[in-house]
Amino acid sequence: MAAAGRSERRALWIAAVPMAILALSCVYPVLFALNNALKSNRAYILDRFGLAWEPTSANFVQAWTRARLGDYFLNSVIVTVGAVTLLLLVASLAGFVLACLRFPFRRLLFALILASLMIPVQVVLVPFYRTIVGLHLLNTHAGLILAYTAFFLPFSVYLMTAFYAGLPRELIEAARIDGASFRQVWWHVMLPLGRPALITLGILNTLYCWNDVLISLLVLQDKRTLMVGIAALRGEYTTNVPLLSAGLVVAAAPIVVLYVVFQRRIVSGIAVGAVKG
Repeated sequence: MAAAGRSERRALWIAAVPMAILALSCVYPVLFALNNALKSNRAYILDRFGLAWEPTSANFVQAWTRARLGDYFLNSVIVTVGAVTLLLLVASLAGFVLACLRFPFRRLLFALILASLMIPVQVVLVPFYRTIVGLHLLNTHAGLILAYTAFFLPFSVYLMTAFYAGLPRELIEAARIDGASFRQVWWHVMLPLGRPALITLGILNTLYCWNDVLISLLVLQDKRTLMVGIAALRGEYTTNVPLLSAGLVVAAAPIVVLYVVFQRRIVSGIAVGAVKG
């Protein structure tokens, strides 16, 4: 048993080395951006990889005011909160219907939703843009909210359907026997039980919406979201790297905090579709 314990510890140490290297490769870009954001442009040019011995917050102030990242940050918050709320509502309803109710062509409808996951966004950009223009949703928050809902809904419906399908069907039958309608079953039974999946789905969709550039650039052409505004900080011939780094730190900070707080739910939510169905 002692020999077996030593072999297990040795195997753990062997596995820990490449995992530590992988973790360092992920953390280093964040620390590199934060370090450069605290430098002046002159200090960065003189020593690009050195530490910021005289840290300054001027880049953050300039990025927030002169580069208008404050306005872009507000736009990102509006569309992210709106899209995630709408996604959770529609995905929860659709997942409940597909997983718990029986109606003709239910499996075909679910298969079509899964098939839509395989369609790249770039393939439908032209008809999507024409639809946005035709509905007079260009340069509106509502247009981008509906666009995010449309593009991220298939995965959301799949995740909620997989979660609800793993719940005991006797819960629905008991509620129906007690006289509850399907709307009441969804609201009073399925929503409370689906809270873990809903929280995970909300976190994942927040990451998708917050980090998006392509769809946002297409819909909000006059207004900008935060990620599009940061991309605009790059100059045509030269770039103020400390200013760009400050913008990246401002954009990444909410997402990093969100991931650190809810990392266990994110990992468990990704595995929901694999273990339930």
